[in-house]
Amino acid sequence: IIFNFLIVQILLLTQLNGLEPYMLFDFNKKSSLSNWYIVDDVVMGGRSSGYLKIDDDGHGRFGGNISLRNNGGFSSVRYQFKKKKVIQYDKLLIRVKGDGKRYQIRIKENINDYFSYVANIKTKNDWQTIEVDLKSMYPVFRGRMLNQPNFSGKYLQEIGFLIGNKRAEKFNLIIDKIELK
Repeated sequence: IIFNFLIVQILLLTQLNGLEPYMLFDFNKKSSLSNWYIVDDVVMGGRSSGYLKIDDDGHGRFGGNISLRNNGGFSSVRYQFKKKKVIQYDKLLIRVKGDGKRYQIRIKENINDYFSYVANIKTKNDWQTIEVDLKSMYPVFRGRMLNQPNFSGKYLQEIGFLIGNKRAEKFNLIIDKIELK
């Protein structure tokens, strides 16, 4: 009985300390994409186009075409949710299958912030779990790093992906799940 009590206590402490991953979004065939939206360079006159859909395997598929016409060159997808206190978490875990291209993971503490906190990732043509230290994410606005502190790690209200590698290209990022750890 004492042994079982100790195991329960250890499990509870693990959950309270944020050591158990917290699921931000789990893509599957029944997932709703209603809080996800695309922002392409068309907001500035560009011609890039991106989309997000649930594929036949139940994964999120962020794909499209990047165009450099009219000073374009990026596509992004964003997920907004109720503001979440995340101070007990240190890392973002993202399971993706990429296309070998570089993407940005972008987060916001508040959806009304004009800037995002960013981490650059290089994808592989196979499944990988990317681990990002939240406090290493730095503030960026319109591609320029800002002179202010990195992510505080207190709150999270938006997460997204952006591709903008300064070249015309097709892209395809398959997303399985996004967790905090």
